[in-house]
Amino acid sequence: MTAPVLSVTVDTPLQNAVKLMSDHHISGLPVVDESGALVGELTEQDLMVRESGFQPGPYVMLLDAVIYLRNPLSWEREVHQVLGSTVGEVMRRNPHSCGADLQLPAAARQLHEGGTQRLFVLDDARRPVGVLTRGDVVRALAAEA
Repeated sequence: MTAPVLSVTVDTPLQNAVKLMSDHHISGLPVVDESGALVGELTEQDLMVRESGFQPGPYVMLLDAVIYLRNPLSWEREVHQVLGSTVGEVMRRNPHSCGADLQLPAAARQLHEGGTQRLFVLDDARRPVGVLTRGDVVRALAAEA
């Protein structure tokens, strides 16, 4: 686990978060609210989606009614996510996290099954106190060998 944790808030300008990630060579940041509790995460993948652009989904109009092949509310959120200028507009709202007492095998399983690169380690108030990455798991396994 890496500690302490760098974090940003939902109101952080996106460019500031990008610079923080670049300067510290990290691929994801926890997003916290005013109390420091985890509310989201910003990852390199989110930034790739933003940078690569957005292709709006198709819809079909039939006379006076519009039949959407995609949910228009989802479409609006996706456009907003790609064009957002703050972390809160681009972040993922379901961050991967765990408690500080999670054992290594369970953490490895959670990383694998969640398809994520990192778990934010939280205290009892849901504040990030560390980050556990796949690399941390590999280093722990190597130390046991």
